[in-house]
Amino acid sequence: MKYINRWIMVLSIIVGLQLSACVPKEAKAEKIQPFQLESIDGTDLKRVILTEKAAERLDIQTSPVREEQVNGVKRKVVPYAAIIYDLQGQTWIYTSPAPLTYVRESVTVDFIEGDRVVLVKGPSSGTEVVIIGVAELYGTETGLSK
Repeated sequence: MKYINRWIMVLSIIVGLQLSACVPKEAKAEKIQPFQLESIDGTDLKRVILTEKAAERLDIQTSPVREEQVNGVKRKVVPYAAIIYDLQGQTWIYTSPAPLTYVRESVTVDFIEGDRVVLVKGPSSGTEVVIIGVAELYGTETGLSK
């Protein structure tokens, strides 16, 4: 009787293992790319399009370009956090022409005063510019990770 119980147990284990092999495998989760890059015709620049989750993870925040009186003259002003310098020392900002879409635009800085940057050349007043997540967008666009 002892041997029969052992054989039944061994047989049960073997059958159980065989049946577990018949269970369909879980479908692998599709890897979703957190961004897309689109070339901008006539330039070396790329449009960065983020997924909602990626923008949330990076905590992307924007602020409009403002017109302010500076020394009695109306000037375009952006927060200092919007400015990024490339490897050649050129100054750029990221505009947001559409939700979750970011485009790098060249700017010419006149001077920096505290947390504000007075521009000679830049986007029009009211244009949304990125103030948090700028470096991450630059790395995404250019492929620089460090």
